[in-house]
Amino acid sequence: MANPVLVEVTRGGRVESRHHGMIAVLDAHGHVAYAAGDIDAAIFPRSACKAIQALPLVESGAADALGFTDREIALSASSHSGEDEHIALAGSMLAKVGRSVADLECGAHWSGQQNVLIHQARTRKAPDALCNNCSGKHAGFICACCHLGVDPKGYTGYEHPLQREIRVAMADVTGAHIGEDVAGIDGCAIPTYAVPVKALAQGFAKLVTGTGLSEGRAAAGKRILTACMAEPFYVAGTDRACTELMQAAPGRIFAKTGAEGVFCAALPEHGLGIALKCEDGATRAAEAMIAAVLMRYFADDAEVTAALEAMANRTLINWNGTEVGAVKAVLPH
Repeated sequence: MANPVLVEVTRGGRVESRHHGMIAVLDAHGHVAYAAGDIDAAIFPRSACKAIQALPLVESGAADALGFTDREIALSASSHSGEDEHIALAGSMLAKVGRSVADLECGAHWSGQQNVLIHQARTRKAPDALCNNCSGKHAGFICACCHLGVDPKGYTGYEHPLQREIRVAMADVTGAHIGEDVAGIDGCAIPTYAVPVKALAQGFAKLVTGTGLSEGRAAAGKRILTACMAEPFYVAGTDRACTELMQAAPGRIFAKTGAEGVFCAALPEHGLGIALKCEDGATRAAEAMIAAVLMRYFADDAEVTAALEAMANRTLINWNGTEVGAVKAVLPH
């Protein structure tokens, strides 16, 4: 099945680029509320599923035992920008279990946000693993291991007990087959699994409602999503799409991006989960797609709609400040 064009980029009144993709909006029972493209296609959710990967941290009791607030829980499900606050919080999480940056297995990189990168370059000789956008998630992994009495060394490996727990959680939440035959390695070194788009959407509907999950998992899932919505800065950062989407409707939108044009989201009021992928992996298109599909569910709120509209259809400005075109979502009805 050919996926439809969902985003167009214009210049001089002409379409310069087109982005194809797929979108699924489902409830917890698997009913499709909206779909575009091949929603049966399996995709790597990448960082968009970090809320699921954070379940062992909360379910194990580690988060409570360590006195974690919404900020720590949000950071454990984040792809942060490496701002000072993010780095400090990840470090403090590790310190609570007597661990440090040396225990992180995610690798190091400079921030992908230009302003943050410049700040980092001015204040440090080189990035360390705390600067990695996944350091909060990895700190959460290490905390869960230490609380459970499991040696965190090698926690990124497929056979490590923590990764086995994450596979069980992924299969339970999404209802999809999660195994070595559908596995790849993510940018931060942990396994990532190809999951049908519609299964991801249903999974986030289950997380936000608790439907179809055990009592403990339902409570943990809701707590993670609630923490992210309460502390959106710690999920992403300044001028980041995830943060801005959740700030547009506090407590009403959960949104999380993943590499290669993926987004997952959940709408507590509607009991719906959303998953999408821009087929060519373009972030600009994925951000327009998620804003446009979210607009469908806030038509009665002018303020929220306006904020989402600005992200779904944004003007392109060149370095001279001249308007040269636009990125426009063109979702089918």
